[in-house]
Amino acid sequence: MSTPRFLDLPPGVAPRKIDTPQGTFAVLEAVPVSGVIERWPALLVPGLTGSKEDFIAILMTLAQSGRRVVAIDQRGQYETPGPDDPSAYTCPSLGADVDSLAQIVGGGDPVHLVGHSFGGLVAREAVIDGRTKFASLTLMGSGPAAIEGERALTGRKIVDEIPTLGLEHVWHQRLEPEALAADVSDDILAFLRKRLLTNSPLGLTCMARQVLTMHDRTDELRQIEVPTLVLYGEHDDGWPPEVQSEMAARLGAESVVVPGAAHSPAVEAPETTAAALVRFWNAAEKHFLDIRSHAM
Repeated sequence: MSTPRFLDLPPGVAPRKIDTPQGTFAVLEAVPVSGVIERWPALLVPGLTGSKEDFIAILMTLAQSGRRVVAIDQRGQYETPGPDDPSAYTCPSLGADVDSLAQIVGGGDPVHLVGHSFGGLVAREAVIDGRTKFASLTLMGSGPAAIEGERALTGRKIVDEIPTLGLEHVWHQRLEPEALAADVSDDILAFLRKRLLTNSPLGLTCMARQVLTMHDRTDELRQIEVPTLVLYGEHDDGWPPEVQSEMAARLGAESVVVPGAAHSPAVEAPETTAAALVRFWNAAEKHFLDIRSHAM
């Protein structure tokens, strides 16, 4: 469970709603506090039990690089409603949501796409489906196929327990003990409880099934000509670091290991993570513009 360390929105960051053909999405939008928007925008997709708030610590820094940055709640997550339809929560359906959001956020410009954990599987789907031309893709703490280790065990318990015992049970038995062990503040604890209980139970169950059964699409992703960054914490306990490193090699992608971070680099090492993203995005834009210039 990605756990933000604070909830006060930094300067330049505000809650918004974005209307798409697939529905209305709750987002946090960041714009430069000083200067102007002169670079391509970015869209950030959270993981299974996460939300847009997981990116709070990096939003202002990312925006100050001269771009609009939008972090979302996926369909059925926290403040974005979702239908009572299992097919709405498959990775292809969620990837189509990302396509629609990217087209609106981009306004005709390419968009940098970042997916954290399960959000990386969804982002990958959006890139592979070919509906949208992305400026770049960053897979943050995300792997090539089904999640592994302790997080896989938690996912299986979510799948088994939500339909019969409900979200309140999962909070008290699974996620609250984890939060208390991390000694989070009372306001963060209250937020984590509210976030979980506001999720669509069906949506969370279906997403958990996806992350437990996802097949490897690395070879398909490699066929898409999009600059790709694989970024992960050196102590990641979701997909092992060596698995993510191997995925980066198969993709021919750049790989960044964030020192001291585990599964949520944007929370655990925000400045290092933001700096890596900005550097990668700027390089991707320069590469794109160089190609376009040579083609003219």
